[in-house]
Amino acid sequence: MIPKGVTLRGLEVFGALAQSGSVAHAAEVTGLSQPAVSQQLRNLEAALGIELFDHSKRPKRLTPAGQTFLARSEAALSELRMAQSELVVMDLAHLSSLSIGLIDDFDNDLTPRLATVLTDSLQHSTFRLMTAYSHTILNDVAERKLHIAISASDGAVRDGIDEYPLVNDPFILVAPKGAFGTDPATRLNDLPFLRYDNAQLIARTIEAHLGRERLEFQNRYEIGSHLA
Repeated sequence: MIPKGVTLRGLEVFGALAQSGSVAHAAEVTGLSQPAVSQQLRNLEAALGIELFDHSKRPKRLTPAGQTFLARSEAALSELRMAQSELVVMDLAHLSSLSIGLIDDFDNDLTPRLATVLTDSLQHSTFRLMTAYSHTILNDVAERKLHIAISASDGAVRDGIDEYPLVNDPFILVAPKGAFGTDPATRLNDLPFLRYDNAQLIARTIEAHLGRERLEFQNRYEIGSHLA
């Protein structure tokens, strides 16, 4: 039996706090006040009878038990969210047609599951699911070729289109071990930089970010695949 103090809100707070170790960040993500976040965590740890974080560290760090519990709790929350999504899909059964666009980053995970769920639920509807680059998807939504889509955002406001942020994906610069020294910009300039195809929205976003960081690399390699 699940202990009384283990709640969905507590698990969500725990997951948000594990991302950064910051109570302020967890409060922003969950929409709670900082005292409420701290109380949710205390309740969860009390219910489990174990400390999930090393509270002497700033930012907070997961204990070994916390790391194990995080993996399990994230899996449980993922299944609950999927179940909720499936219930929403059931409400779409009255539609005569449905067109969805997804970026190809989800080809290995979300797209197959979504296609299966929608195919089972929309048995009397015409259903189309396409994968494409973000700029293509955004144009198709604007032209009413797609009813709904998941893509990167270019920040533009489009009339007649509602946009809901789902996730904030950070940029991570990856280089061979030892490449970053006391002056990363100088040392990294000697390395080849693997770019996305410049036609993609993500490529233009990355270039803008590099410009803000005053990083400039030779333009030699462009790869269109999201596996670049």
